[in-house]
Amino acid sequence: MKKKKIILILVLIIFITVGYYSWKFVRGALPGISAPSEDISEVIKDIPQNLTEFPLKLTDGFSISIFAENLVAPRVMAYDPVGNMLVSVPSKGKVFALLPDKNGDGMSDETKTLIAGLKNPHGIAVKCQETGACKIYIAETDKVRMYDYDEQNFKLKNPKDVVDLPADGGHSTRTLMLLPYPNDNKLLVSVGSSCNVCDEKDWRRAKILVVNADGSNLQTYARGLRNSVFMAIHPVTGKIWATEMGRDLLGDNLPPDEVNIIGEENNYGWPVCYGKNIHDTNFDKNTYIRNPCEEPFETESYIDIPAHSAPLGLAFFPEEGWPEEYWYNLLVAYHGSWNRTEPTGYKIARYKLDANGKYIGVEDFITGWLNGSNALGRPVDIMIQPGGTIFISDDKAGVIYRVKYNKEAR
Repeated sequence: MKKKKIILILVLIIFITVGYYSWKFVRGALPGISAPSEDISEVIKDIPQNLTEFPLKLTDGFSISIFAENLVAPRVMAYDPVGNMLVSVPSKGKVFALLPDKNGDGMSDETKTLIAGLKNPHGIAVKCQETGACKIYIAETDKVRMYDYDEQNFKLKNPKDVVDLPADGGHSTRTLMLLPYPNDNKLLVSVGSSCNVCDEKDWRRAKILVVNADGSNLQTYARGLRNSVFMAIHPVTGKIWATEMGRDLLGDNLPPDEVNIIGEENNYGWPVCYGKNIHDTNFDKNTYIRNPCEEPFETESYIDIPAHSAPLGLAFFPEEGWPEEYWYNLLVAYHGSWNRTEPTGYKIARYKLDANGKYIGVEDFITGWLNGSNALGRPVDIMIQPGGTIFISDDKAGVIYRVKYNKEAR
């Protein structure tokens, strides 16, 4: 009888502890995991955008429509050399090719399966030779693989493993980006941490790696990056910018998520430092001869983002086809929180920058995906095109949006 009481007390303690931590840290996760109350692709079609009941609120002068739908959970977007949009869907193990809108209805004319049966495919990079032959690089959780691309028949041929990656633990997405010319024979590979906060055992974790396009000479490019899922190249400076997701379980407002300018061989601090080189004493109990979070040993964030916003895709505005006030500005997709009592994120933010990337300010660009405890969608990747068009992937609504700038509407 006494043994049963002890077991009952232990079960009760575990139940109370789990309940407390769930309430404290995870009760704001409902919008991200629950089914959307409406199909946003139908809402956008059925409700004119100038009516108050239209859920998404855009900056004046912009309109939004559905470019492709029924994609389940699209993530990374990239263009092939003939103008088809390649889209990865990790949860389905597929990469799709979305054909351009040639019939003028504003939507992709057709969705073709480029490849299937992959392990959480995420990052995509396209490298073409002067001869016109192109290679497609696809990052799966455990590897990067290179293919010959037959764009006429939408086929990937002659697969070759480029590099092996760690597949155990958390943060399973791997993102790719070729360095700008003249280093365009080098491929960046972003690999997140295996944990929320820990000392990694695998040297490839919590880093942006660099490897030759043929798969040789895998090295560290930058470290101390807990989960930098997306990267972009500044159109003037040529520097690499990346979003960064901060750790969980420090409360609603710590630590900040980040935008970083990635320098080769730099250390961005995780797991010991976050934000503007703030020491994470909750994790790191060591004492140091020097301050553990300071230049030149650790590089502070460039821009702090509200904690748990979960920043993913980022893209710079070019000059061509855009008003001067938008030139070189940065859009960042806030995928949305789970580790917060009150949800945050679920929007696109515009960071105002000068031509050299100097930070001026921030404002909302698109909001409305979050509706109380329900989310109609979660923005992921962003592509800003010359001529006033933006594409945004949404892995909750299963769509690709097309945002258009309409100067007459301003």
